[in-house]
Amino acid sequence: MLAKDIISDYIPPLKSSENGLLALNWMEEFKVSHLPIVNKKEYLGLISDTEIYDSDVTDEPFSKYNPTLVRPFVLESQHVYDVIKMVSVMNLSVLPVLDAELNYAGLIPASALTNVFAVLSAAREPGGIVVLEMNMHDYTLTQIAQIVEGNDCKILSCYINQLPDSTKMEVTLKLNRLDISAIIQTFNRYNYNIKASFHHKEYGDDVKDRFDSFMKYLNM
Repeated sequence: MLAKDIISDYIPPLKSSENGLLALNWMEEFKVSHLPIVNKKEYLGLISDTEIYDSDVTDEPFSKYNPTLVRPFVLESQHVYDVIKMVSVMNLSVLPVLDAELNYAGLIPASALTNVFAVLSAAREPGGIVVLEMNMHDYTLTQIAQIVEGNDCKILSCYINQLPDSTKMEVTLKLNRLDISAIIQTFNRYNYNIKASFHHKEYGDDVKDRFDSFMKYLNM
């Protein structure tokens, strides 16, 4: 998935002939805190609501008081991971996208990345989840995949989280089966530390235990 695939066309860019009051109104309307300033196809930079408030000039055109603009952007051809990284690092509510000639092509609102992450992580697909904890030097996706696929299952997504101030990491697997109890048993046999798991059988056993307890209560 590339940046050009998730460009939104419902948030318009500002022009340098427009002012901060209009920008603030649009920011409130579109629930963002940044907007790009574009003259024709030339991307001048990104202005924030903080910059407008700090300038204390809301009725003057941007071209007159030259606000301080940051100029983050991604190219249409960049991967969505680059989009997520820049939005996260710079704490942006929108990210402009430029074409190969560096002309303004549109923007990506940060809110759109929720759906993107759902697709990348296979969050919408049914299946179980396993969270493994291990030392970083022990991580091998090949062995993990062999364990999963040896139980007639597939990995839908895999992401890694390095634990702060530690040599350990978490590996979160989304699998394509609801009942992954056999896979959990196999991980245990290979001495993997299973930090957490979420799967159908777990919920089913819980419901069964509650039902059995209720029936015992009725027979007292």
